[in-house]
Amino acid sequence: MALTVEHLHNLLEPGAEALGFEVVAVQVLGRERPTLRIYIDGPDGVGLADCAKASYQFGVILDVDEPVSGAYDLEVSSPGTDRPLVKPDHFKAAIGQNVRLRLKVSQDNRRRFTGELLAADEESAVVKVEGEEFSLNYNDMDKARVVPSYE
Repeated sequence: MALTVEHLHNLLEPGAEALGFEVVAVQVLGRERPTLRIYIDGPDGVGLADCAKASYQFGVILDVDEPVSGAYDLEVSSPGTDRPLVKPDHFKAAIGQNVRLRLKVSQDNRRRFTGELLAADEESAVVKVEGEEFSLNYNDMDKARVVPSYE
């Protein structure tokens, strides 16, 4: 089976839920010896001990399922202040905050949008950039993150 982010997310989500966490995002970095970067979050956030507990749980799951042939590195982390926005619920929770989005293909002659997240539903998000509102479909997004505010 090919190593995909979707497969890893689906494989690890039940283990995270058993610990009271959510898998926020999964990244696969590199090819020779890939790094599997898993972002988790919980109702009260996550700390170092939570990441260690989840790392052990994920390691066991990955050893049994073996989605990666050969050596790999596993990193488990909190999403941080510039948290990735992956699911519609993530976008809904970030309404009113500034976000940075990158699209897979251009829309309105641009691929990057940075502005205030005004609305979000199950299909798309509305972002206000320099006074103009853009409705962007989640399926068209390559990457989306909250822009941290340090005020």
